[in-house]
Amino acid sequence: MNHSSRYLFIFNPAANKGRAARKSEWLSKLLSCREDSEMVTTTHAGHAEDIARSTIIDKQCLIACGGDGTLHEVINAVAGNGITVGILPIGSANDFIKTLSPDNNAKPCINHLFTSKSKSIDLGRVSFGISNHRYFINSMGLGFTGKVAKVVKNTPWLHGELSYIYALLSVLARHKSLKLNIKITLEDSVVEIQEPVFAFSVSKGKIEGGKFRIAPHAELSDGLLDVCILKAVSKHDFFRYVLKYLKGTQISDPKVLYCKAKSVELTLQKPEVMHLDGEVYDNMLGKINISVFPQGLNMLCDHPILN
Repeated sequence: MNHSSRYLFIFNPAANKGRAARKSEWLSKLLSCREDSEMVTTTHAGHAEDIARSTIIDKQCLIACGGDGTLHEVINAVAGNGITVGILPIGSANDFIKTLSPDNNAKPCINHLFTSKSKSIDLGRVSFGISNHRYFINSMGLGFTGKVAKVVKNTPWLHGELSYIYALLSVLARHKSLKLNIKITLEDSVVEIQEPVFAFSVSKGKIEGGKFRIAPHAELSDGLLDVCILKAVSKHDFFRYVLKYLKGTQISDPKVLYCKAKSVELTLQKPEVMHLDGEVYDNMLGKINISVFPQGLNMLCDHPILN
């Protein structure tokens, strides 16, 4: 690795169920004429995080080339260390960039990365176990959305939005509402919930699963979390909520609690599946704390991030 390079492109060929590998030669050619850039290819899960962590001393600008999972690894390596991160979206859903750059996410390109300015954005921080914690940049979910993320990961023969539709239907067939003890700290009060919950999500980005507007009012640097909780509904009724989630209109439904929060604390009595930015964390149990890491990351952005 050439530590004198200003831009380090961390390329994940396993992104988009392995289809991202086809872009390796394309990216390599684009970077071959730039003396300030270098490309390094990951070889296994967690490798992007290892590579990113090794650059902290050199303060390189890191470009996560993959999907939200690749970005998740990179931000967990460098959060709070002053390193700037950019995105080359070549994953399956590429959810986060739809909030960061909603008008410029359809086709991957790199020219704008060299002229973009950095902007400090918030991260979500999830603490669990005795001393474990992980960051998320887009969203986290427990129960239903966690299980959906797990099925998506385990269906390599499907990709893009089709994999999320398949996973949603597959999980719905056997999903039951979870009894959760949830404490939500708002800006001026505290809300406690002790009742069955069908779906639980906390977001910093607006979109999850390709097109679902889980948190339509989310802002990247407002210092708050967007909490979206769907209380217990029947499986038949859930299809009506799918349409609402696609439009972002679920937030006005009486069965949905949507709010801006400073932190969230919940307790799991039985092992559950959690996802952070689509990455699966299985067998979660006990107390989980979710908070904001204000301005925890410098992100390349070619237009202002509005609060």
